[in-house]
Amino acid sequence: MSSASLIHGSYNPSNTFMDGPRLLADIGGTNARFALERAPGQIDTIQTLRCADYPEFSQAVKAYLATNDHPAIHHAAIAIANPVQGDQIKMTNHHWAFSIEETRKLLGLDTLLVVNDFTALSMALPHLEQSHCVQIGGGQGLEGGVIGLVGAGTGLGVGGLIPSEGRWIALGSEGGHVSFSPADEKEAAILQYCWRTYKHVSAERLISGPGLEMIYSALCEINKIKNAEELAAPQIVDRALNQKDPLCLEVVDCFCAMLGTLASNVAVTLGTLGGIYIGGGVVPHLGDYFARSAFRARFESKGRFDAYMQKIPTYVITAPYPAFVGVAAILAERLGGGNAVPFLERIRKARSQFSPAEERVASLILAHPRAVMSEPISEIARRANVSQPTVIRFCRTMGCQGLADFKLKLASGVTGTVPVAHSQVHVGDSSLDVGVKVVDNTIAAMMEVRDSLNADTLSKVIEVLSHATRVEFYGFGSCGLVAEDAQQKFFRLGIPSTAYTDPQLQEVSASLLKNTDVAVIISNSGRLRHLATTVEVAVNSGATIIALAPSNSQLAKRADFTLAVEHDEGSMMHIPMVSRILMLLLVDVLAVGVSLNRSSPFAELQRQAKRGILAHIASTHDVIGDKVAAADDRSADHRGDEGGKPNLISHTK
Repeated sequence: MSSASLIHGSYNPSNTFMDGPRLLADIGGTNARFALERAPGQIDTIQTLRCADYPEFSQAVKAYLATNDHPAIHHAAIAIANPVQGDQIKMTNHHWAFSIEETRKLLGLDTLLVVNDFTALSMALPHLEQSHCVQIGGGQGLEGGVIGLVGAGTGLGVGGLIPSEGRWIALGSEGGHVSFSPADEKEAAILQYCWRTYKHVSAERLISGPGLEMIYSALCEINKIKNAEELAAPQIVDRALNQKDPLCLEVVDCFCAMLGTLASNVAVTLGTLGGIYIGGGVVPHLGDYFARSAFRARFESKGRFDAYMQKIPTYVITAPYPAFVGVAAILAERLGGGNAVPFLERIRKARSQFSPAEERVASLILAHPRAVMSEPISEIARRANVSQPTVIRFCRTMGCQGLADFKLKLASGVTGTVPVAHSQVHVGDSSLDVGVKVVDNTIAAMMEVRDSLNADTLSKVIEVLSHATRVEFYGFGSCGLVAEDAQQKFFRLGIPSTAYTDPQLQEVSASLLKNTDVAVIISNSGRLRHLATTVEVAVNSGATIIALAPSNSQLAKRADFTLAVEHDEGSMMHIPMVSRILMLLLVDVLAVGVSLNRSSPFAELQRQAKRGILAHIASTHDVIGDKVAAADDRSADHRGDEGGKPNLISHTK
């Protein structure tokens, strides 16, 4: 076990998190490193435990906390050297396997985030101090420019950061598995050597710790060195730097040049004017030799783009535990949204502003945040021993529009997994991978729609639909199915409504609309094309046009109101899957909104419709029953003439 003190920032007790320190971890195949973040950027109490000493991940966490006087931990973030998709984690290079949610409950945490270790390293870059990096060539990085990352260690990681609205978005990448690209005859000969063993030689095969050993073996054969001693990567580096072994120096030189080629490819691919950062465990061990190596010359060697490359700075990350900085940043954003304080912490800090009744609501929420998220207002009021208006008043004191808005903000601070993001489905994905990606992509798109809803537009659309004399829904293909679904919902609300999926019928019906009618036009692309004539006819008729379409589309520009659906299917199969669900979701939002808006005068109308349907079904059953009974009587008479066999149908009935 090893420990270290503060690695980032200066300790200031007045700035500590009000809900206690946050647990950070960096989990590899061999070691599990833990730390506590007591205030923003103040990370200390670092300890390293051997993974093999603990049967389960949770036991390693408990052991770390036990050696540090069992601090009360509410939030934790884990960087792990493993793909992270869904709730189940099964490590590739170790036997640990666990459920994120079950582990969160077992450890008594409000939040447990688990992210890929390279994602954590990427998110650390904007937060590293100047002393934690060494610049190797290049000019000044463009402020707010795209940043690239290459990490050579046990494997080869490639990533990037893209700035977006004051925050950074980490690019998930498997760039280490691109095909190795030789830049001279020696590297071509090394590639020929590798091809005898591997059909596909990735960059990771050579630009990594194990890659040093592969280069060494190749050069032994190329240089016709017989009975060469087998060396591991640390031995190769040691002999090159300390013993000046010519062969090992040649290996390290090849490695640095290859890394320069890869880094330059990442730079021109992503346009990393903010710089390229080099992480991983290999390069820091090369020390000053790396700056004198062929890395930078190879990085700038891009022919017509030499001048472009010369401006891009390259940095070696020297921070001892950069993954901690990254997971701390990810956790901070998850809890509070960028630089904001976590929502639960906001409640704690605002307690002095609350009335005695509001204080009881705050105490309940702080003690049982997850339970409050799922409880109705009546139960929250009962448990806090306050009135329901007091609960609403508390929510508004916290800057929320109501209880629903409050629960959404509260959920962002206590949920237990990484925010769902889009993942591309690839040929060769397993059935489970496909299922997880499709579900995750749908959830992510739905969250985007939720976050982009315009309250003013939504209110106006619901108001217009509520007072419409007639509502017609137009769409083609999958959007036609959405139109038919909308017609079913609005018809049940007592609004005369029709769905048209044929362009000629759409045009004819649009020409008959009046200024008290509404036409809801549904389109994934928002391009007019077949809808152009229908839209113009509807506009000329004086009807209100509502579009469910992308916000900057042709359709949106012709509509009176647009509920934006911004989603690119990104599929070679051109199957509108997620966008169709988003359209259905918006239809549900409108139907519920209109139903609430019209609930008083139309509730009885809906009940009458249901009673009418049930009465029709009952009368139909009676007619059928009479016909069956008559047939049974005739059958019984016939059987009686044949010897009085029992009437099996009547008996069974």
